[in-house]
Amino acid sequence: VVERARRARELGCGGVICSGHEAAAVREACGAGLEIITPGIRPAGTDAGDQARVMTPSAAVAAGADRIVVGRPIRDATDPAQAAAAIVASLT
Repeated sequence: VVERARRARELGCGGVICSGHEAAAVREACGAGLEIITPGIRPAGTDAGDQARVMTPSAAVAAGADRIVVGRPIRDATDPAQAAAAIVASLT
């Protein structure tokens, strides 16, 4: 993943998508100039569903993610707006 991120940066890509589990290594290898987007983000206590490598929003940001992708925990919530707001609040 790190080698592909380096190559993407060399080719002029502005960012990469990678698991939060690789975000720190990608950030260390590629620096702040490469945006890191991490899918598979789940609030603590939320079912992982079919995601094999989940991470909480705060852990992903701490690992170096610039943007996080949260799908089903918001989409499937009884109140999606409240679910999204709670995730944002957990990051501030």
